[in-house]
Amino acid sequence: MLELDRVVTTYGAVRALDEVSLAVPDGEITAVLGANGAGKTTLLRSINGLVRPASGSITYAGHDLITSRIEEVVTYGVAHVPDGRGVITELTVEENLRLGALWRKNREETTASLAAMYAMFPPLDERRSKVADTLSGGERQMLAIGRALMSRPTLLLLDEPSLGLAPRITAQIMATLRRLRDEQGLTVVLVEQNARSALSVADSAVVLNLGRVVVQGAAAELAGDEKLRHAYLGF
Repeated sequence: MLELDRVVTTYGAVRALDEVSLAVPDGEITAVLGANGAGKTTLLRSINGLVRPASGSITYAGHDLITSRIEEVVTYGVAHVPDGRGVITELTVEENLRLGALWRKNREETTASLAAMYAMFPPLDERRSKVADTLSGGERQMLAIGRALMSRPTLLLLDEPSLGLAPRITAQIMATLRRLRDEQGLTVVLVEQNARSALSVADSAVVLNLGRVVVQGAAAELAGDEKLRHAYLGF
């Protein structure tokens, strides 16, 4: 289980995360929702080590993530897909995917993972030798997720996967996350501005406002609470 206890992350005098505590159950999708500036991206960056919290604790599978280096966090089974697609545009599709398995030494496992990614995302198979700069927005998001999955994570941190994508592509991405949870038991922390889409696939949800957790509970309950939706999610 991923657990955060009273995490404070600051940028100068600004508290981007202010005493954030939450637990992410194994094998579930947890949606992290909130307006711009609520602290959602900082939450993911604090978990994977891109930024260091000023206080509090973050643990996953018995590991202290706050004191671990980023490259160590990957070996614990944590993968991060940042906003903005997170691909290297000068490299081919296959080169990008192979980068995701760079720390793994078993070539046979890497080959098997590569085949699994092409089966999961057929458009990537068709364009495996093309540079990432030629891909559509949806294909780049598939590539970013595929590259993260190449490390065979048990916990996937996903930041705004629907940003700039057509509704049809967003639905495909969400369906893939649901399948990964159901078939592989993958734990997902899903940061999203598209609250409707996130709540449709999530098991639980957390709402951040100005760096604080203001709502936490079952996704279905939050989706059905009109007052909370209007107050924090805008629909």
